[in-house]
Amino acid sequence: MREALRLAHGAIGLSEPNPRVGCVLTDAGGRMIGSGHTQAAGQAHAEIMALRDAQARGHATQGATAYVTLEPCAHQGRTGPCCDALVAAGVARVVAALADPNPLVAGQGFARLRSAGVQVDVGLLAAEARELNLGFFSRMVRRTPWVRLKVAASLDGRTALDNGASQWITGAPARADGHAWRARAGAVLTGIGTVREDNPRLDVRLALCPHQPPLVVVDSHLETPADAQLFLPGRPVWIYGAVPHPERTAMLQQRGASVHQLPGPGDKVDLPGLMRHLASQGVNELHVEAGHKLNGSLLREGLVDELLVYLAPRLIGQGRAMAAFGPLVRLEDAIDLQMQSVTMVGEDLRVIARLQGRDAF
Repeated sequence: MREALRLAHGAIGLSEPNPRVGCVLTDAGGRMIGSGHTQAAGQAHAEIMALRDAQARGHATQGATAYVTLEPCAHQGRTGPCCDALVAAGVARVVAALADPNPLVAGQGFARLRSAGVQVDVGLLAAEARELNLGFFSRMVRRTPWVRLKVAASLDGRTALDNGASQWITGAPARADGHAWRARAGAVLTGIGTVREDNPRLDVRLALCPHQPPLVVVDSHLETPADAQLFLPGRPVWIYGAVPHPERTAMLQQRGASVHQLPGPGDKVDLPGLMRHLASQGVNELHVEAGHKLNGSLLREGLVDELLVYLAPRLIGQGRAMAAFGPLVRLEDAIDLQMQSVTMVGEDLRVIARLQGRDAF
């Protein structure tokens, strides 16, 4: 199962919106005869890749055991049911880490395997398997993506000078690490303030990436410039507004953007509605790189699940904060976090902290 989990990591950035799944086949003597992980959407799932690998290596699968990090699917989508393929291959036992939270599966894969006489055992390394697919579980159970807010800041928590200058607070290794987190996301989100001030590309350049994740822009008045660098060939751009502007909408659509109107209070974009809409578009993990105002709004609305913070060994003093919310009048009203990891990345410190209880779904 640990090898299956290792393989599943190979589907990061590739299998969206499908979960990251690995599969290992062993013979009656416990020897590995085939392995694989989920491919791009519409292509083979992990179980099929493992069966193909065993066949290519000349191994019979009759009586084999399949170790798989998620319940084999039981429905006909762009690919056929994996549980049926395992039965047809003569697999005698399936060891799965987790049941699939997708209502189209949700135990049906296990039921069909058992009805065909296949022994099914569930729960091995379940916590590790769930963590790998936390975004998929979030989308299936909560109907919203797993939202990760990325910030690069000085040790005193400043993301930019008062004049907006921010390049570069952290070092090159931290920037490359941040690109690796972009690459694993189902979409990258920013706000119009960042677009206007920094004119960023927000693509993946410093890490391996099978395909560029879509870029989401929160832009209430559709002020994204037609010549913004974010319009990259082949990369989807989804712009969410709140106030109708037909001419600006037409201009952005001519640049290839998809424009959506999600009006909320105060002529602002309905942020909870945005999260639900992104989930409906198949976004499992949402990577946020925005300014202090949008960061504050997301935190204030309770929409952030996890913080990814890079802290540079320097002090800036007066400058822009990580997130603009508050002021609070009681410490009891602070947003409590649970540390997940603290790691040196080059000369910078990477802190991953999760909002209390956010993964309890």
